Amino acid sequence: MKKYSKDKNINVLVKTLVKKKGWLVSYGRHPILVSPIGKKITVPSSPSDYRAYKNFKLDIRRLQGLEQPRESLSRN
Repeated sequence: MKKYSKDKNINVLVKTLVKKKGWLVSYGRHPILVSPIGKKITVPSSPSDYRAYKNFKLDIRRLQGLEQPRESLSRN
C-alpha cells in the first residue's frame, strides 16, 4: 500500500481519487495529484497544521469546480 502523506485522511482521499475518479500521481520532491483535466495540486506529505486535511480537500473541490473560491473582502 502506497503512502502519499503521513496524514491518514489525506492518504485515503488521494487513494480514492486515484482509484475511482481517474486522477494520476506524479512524483518530484512531493507527490503531485493530476486531475483528469490536467490540473495539478501538491499532496501535503507531512502536514503540521491540524487543518491540512480540510484545506487539501477544499483545494481539490475548487480544482474540480465544485466550490467557488471565497471573494476577498474589500474596504471602500
